[in-house]
Amino acid sequence: MADTLIIDDDEGMRYTLSVLVKQLGHNVSCACSLQEGIQAASSKDFDVVFLDVNLPDGNGLSALPRLKSFPSQPEIIIITGYGNPDGAALAMQTGAWDYIEKGARLKEISLPFTRALEYREEKRKYIRPPVLNREGIIGSSAKLQESLDLLVQASGSDASVLITGETGTGKELFARAVHRNSMRRDKDLVVVDCAALPENLVESVLFGHEKGSFTGADRAEEGLIKQADGGTLFLDEVGELPLKIQKAFLRVLQEHSFRPIGARKEIHSNFRVVSATNQDLDFMVSRGRFRQDLLFRLQSMIIRLPALRERPQDIGELARYYADKLCVRYGLKAKDFSPEFLEALKKYPWPGNVRELINALERSISMAHELSTLFPIHLPPHIRAALARVSIQTRGTGQSTEAEGFEKRRAPLPNLQTLLETTERQYIQDLVSFAGWDIKKACSVSGLSRSRFYERLKKHQIQRPV
Repeated sequence: MADTLIIDDDEGMRYTLSVLVKQLGHNVSCACSLQEGIQAASSKDFDVVFLDVNLPDGNGLSALPRLKSFPSQPEIIIITGYGNPDGAALAMQTGAWDYIEKGARLKEISLPFTRALEYREEKRKYIRPPVLNREGIIGSSAKLQESLDLLVQASGSDASVLITGETGTGKELFARAVHRNSMRRDKDLVVVDCAALPENLVESVLFGHEKGSFTGADRAEEGLIKQADGGTLFLDEVGELPLKIQKAFLRVLQEHSFRPIGARKEIHSNFRVVSATNQDLDFMVSRGRFRQDLLFRLQSMIIRLPALRERPQDIGELARYYADKLCVRYGLKAKDFSPEFLEALKKYPWPGNVRELINALERSISMAHELSTLFPIHLPPHIRAALARVSIQTRGTGQSTEAEGFEKRRAPLPNLQTLLETTERQYIQDLVSFAGWDIKKACSVSGLSRSRFYERLKKHQIQRPV
């Protein structure tokens, strides 16, 4: 017997759904407003929630993520008298079980309801791995947990996985975790850095070659795809894969066989592919820079990693973990954090994400050296400068806290693209100033490849001072 919650301000609809649920042998509770429904869902576990869209105190779709976040993680069936395609699409993207228009026949309502309960019963029978190996994946925020739930699903199958997220969010960590928790864990994880593949040797590196197949091929070499036989092939920065290779690689994904350069026969490789990118591959497809058929093959499952600014509650735990590791590496005693140091870490927006946080901690520990406590003075100058700038702006606009300076709510609001470009330009300027125009250092701090770093310098017309 399942527990069902109906959130709808239409008394007739509440009555109809209540009768249906009871006839199917389940318990039912009702709420006539969004606030009342959320209070009910927070105080009791429900299996299914029937959720109206237009409620007196808000839009039901906006509350869908919150309802899904409760411990029972109920299945949400949207039922509305104002159905529209955009609303249906948004509901599906947010995790709704189904989207039904009022006026539908009872069978069209009872079937999704029954299937949702069957699905939950199947989930209860599923035995998850006793311990998820999440080495190096630090944090306990709800945003990170969503990604970890997808990691569990990906580890239990052999489907191709696409990991997306900004630079420095830990895409390779997740790729390694997918491999370590999969049935292929006893075989190799072979990493292909698509951004670093030499253009004239891409086919040789991936497919291998026979001796004498081209100038300089003084011996036969096994390609990375064959090395991944039985294991996992990780395509890092897959958006950088040359277009001319994408067609050949698509066939490899379909057939799992290929011909090394100069070879007469095809060879087989039983690998699983996991890819990662910080680029919008759908946009690249629309511009003809990435094959749509290849993208379909790569994204059987998608794991999106949140930016560090989306999970600020994890910053303290991340800082402690990496500071301890860095102190061990340098043979130093563990460092304490002053309250101001930890507060500064939480206020900074971390455009370079976890990778930038690690670099900042490494610099701070190096500056502190034998001192037992880290203070804001030990942070990189560009971070302290950014925090000082926000502090002054916050005071100037009369905001109550400095942290709110990173989320300014001035009127009128700027165009989003303009805001992003302005912020990026300021970041690049601060970065080159901090690095003293040492390109290698700037790339290390930002997590950008050298080519992408130069692209941004050119885009924002930032030149080395004479």
